Amino acid sequence: MFSLVLLFAVLAQPLLEGNPVDKARSVLQDGLADKSSDKRVHAVRALGILSGDAKAKSMAESALKDTNADVRLQAAVTLGELKDTAAVPKLKEALKDKEIKVVVAAANALYLFKDPAAYQVYYALLTGERKSSEGLVQSQLDSLKDRKQIEKIAFETGIGFVPFGGMGWEAWKAITQDDSSPVKAAAAEKLAMDPDPKSAQALVGATLDKKWQIRAAAATAIAKRGDRRLRKAVIPLLLDDNDAVRCQAAAAVLRLSESSARQSKRKPVRQ
Repeated sequence: MFSLVLLFAVLAQPLLEGNPVDKARSVLQDGLADKSSDKRVHAVRALGILSGDAKAKSMAESALKDTNADVRLQAAVTLGELKDTAAVPKLKEALKDKEIKVVVAAANALYLFKDPAAYQVYYALLTGERKSSEGLVQSQLDSLKDRKQIEKIAFETGIGFVPFGGMGWEAWKAITQDDSSPVKAAAAEKLAMDPDPKSAQALVGATLDKKWQIRAAAATAIAKRGDRRLRKAVIPLLLDDNDAVRCQAAAAVLRLSESSARQSKRKPVRQ
C-alpha cells in the first residue's frame, strides 16, 4: 500500500508543483472545447458535482448552445443537478430545441425548479397532443410516436420514473414488452402537481388507457392532486383486471375520501 502511495505521489509531482485547482479547471475547459462530442459530454456531466460553483454553472449554461444534441441534453441535466435557477430562461429556450430528447431533459430540469413550463412537455408525452400554443411543435409530437425514440428518451434524459416494486428499466421492459408505457406513466405522475384543468382531464383520460402501467400511474397522480372531484374517475379502476391498478385505485379512493371528509369537517355549521 505504501509503495502505491509513493508511486502516485511521484506521478503527481508535476501537478503538485503548479496549482492543481488551475489544472482541474483547465481539464474541464479543454474537455468542453474538444472536437469530440463524447469528450464534451463527459466534461459537462462532471460539472454536475460542482454545486455552488458559479463557473461550473456558466460553463453548463454555455453548453446548452452546443452543436451536438447529446451535449445539450447533458447540459440541461447538469443545470438541474446544480440547482441553477438563473438558468431557467435558457432552459425554457431549450424547450424549442429540434431534438425531443433535449426538450425532455430541459423539462426535467425545469420540473426540479417547479417551473410550470415543464408541464407542457409532460402533457405532450402523455397525450401526444399540445397543451397550448406554447407546447411542442408538430415535428416533436410526431417523434413521440416512434417507439425507438421513446426508448432513447427514457434512457438518455433520465426522466426519473421508477416502476412499481422498485423494478429497473430492463425488468420493466421485459415484462411489458413496450417502450412507451414507462415514459407516459412517468409523465402522468409528474402532471400530478400541475394545477391546469387540462392536465386533470388528461389524467382522467389516462385511467382508460389500454396499458395497465398508465392506468396505475394516472390513479396515483389523481390521488396526489388531492382533487376529490376526480375520485369518480378512479372508482371504476377498483374492478380493474390488474392487481397493481386495483391497489393504486383503492389507495387513491381512500386518500381522496379522507380529503373530502376533512374538508366537510371544516365547513361551518349553519344555525
